[in-house]
Amino acid sequence: MLPNTGRLAGCTIFITGASRGIGKAIALKAAKDGANIVIAAKTTHPHPKLPGTIYTAAEEIEAVGGKALPCIVDVRDEQQISDAVEKAVEKFGGIDILVNNASAISLTNTLETPTKRMDLMMSVNTRGTYLASKACIPYLKKSKVAHILNLSPPLNLNPVWFKQHCAYTIAKYGMSMCVLGMAEEFKGEIAVNALWPKTAIHTAAMDMLGGSGIESQCRKVDIIADAAYAIFKKPKNFTGNFVIDENILKEEGIKNFDAYAIKPGHPLLPDFFLDEYPEPITKKMESTGFGVYVKNIQDGCIGAVPEFKEEKPQPQPKPRLGAVEETFRIVKDSLSDDVVKATQGIYLFELSGEDGGTWFLDLKSKGGNVGYGEPSDQADVVMSMSTDDFVKMFSGKLKPTMAFMSGRLKIKGNMALAIKLEKLVSQMNARL
Repeated sequence: MLPNTGRLAGCTIFITGASRGIGKAIALKAAKDGANIVIAAKTTHPHPKLPGTIYTAAEEIEAVGGKALPCIVDVRDEQQISDAVEKAVEKFGGIDILVNNASAISLTNTLETPTKRMDLMMSVNTRGTYLASKACIPYLKKSKVAHILNLSPPLNLNPVWFKQHCAYTIAKYGMSMCVLGMAEEFKGEIAVNALWPKTAIHTAAMDMLGGSGIESQCRKVDIIADAAYAIFKKPKNFTGNFVIDENILKEEGIKNFDAYAIKPGHPLLPDFFLDEYPEPITKKMESTGFGVYVKNIQDGCIGAVPEFKEEKPQPQPKPRLGAVEETFRIVKDSLSDDVVKATQGIYLFELSGEDGGTWFLDLKSKGGNVGYGEPSDQADVVMSMSTDDFVKMFSGKLKPTMAFMSGRLKIKGNMALAIKLEKLVSQMNARL
């Protein structure tokens, strides 16, 4: 863990979405230095499944040595943002750091994303970030610290990050584009950077999305809080960077990351928008044909726009005869009432290629069931992929998350139940 230095004592930090999760973790880290935290969030009453309000967050912040100002703020409302900024300046005398953390997510494709949900993501992610920045900038320009930090990904134009959830990607990339623009616009006055995790981070929202057991594949929010703290320690000329949490902490001397894992030694889910590069990217503003490497690309600060090259499809080896049947046989042998109780979902697999067809996995009925064809009740999740990739997935050679992100696995229906299946896949891997 990164130790506190006291550098943020007396600094005022305005954090959107700070009532829980990553936003609150960043607030608590800074509060241990004695910072003033403006909790700009809309949660005033506990959510049935998402504990924490702006008031409970304020109590925690003050308990560790900080000062708190809870403000009711929906970042879609410009007036609420302005009012919170005015209250912060009146109470603390200014604003030194802005953290644009509030975000909305829907991992749905174009036809399955309702207009209302698309509008929410655009309004919270891109527009909310822009408005909060605009309101805070006049005060940030007067600060000796002067940082804006957006919780958003590196701008990676690989189409794989658009094809499954186009609206969400556009909304998150809007936050990142604010970094590019504002870093140049306010160079020398305000440091403007983005921070993104290398792996999935465990929050209450992640529990809702992934269900029981997903936490073992995640890191704690502490890693983001420590990475943000490392950024805040940097001077104003550290700007325009797309920082990956693990990389900047390595620069800070952190070598053992087990302390950040919910379950040390357990495989971690990779986060979205990060490609696996064979070697470090160290080029700056280098033209690469159809793509450009965004400025300030260095170890710990990745923001690459990859070059597009048409790739010829590689022939895939056919699965061994009966591989799918054998896989489902092992799945059936592993079923139990406990697995069914923990999952409560019906999965339909549409497999293309030899030994394919339609198969189902019923984890709602007592004891569970698998079979060829349609299930007796309507499926909650429909998964489409090749038989070869299906066998690879259940044998541990292809992670379900990466199969989905790369487009090799298409999912329709309840995404939370789809993620729950990953736990069962992990159990299968040891037996295949």
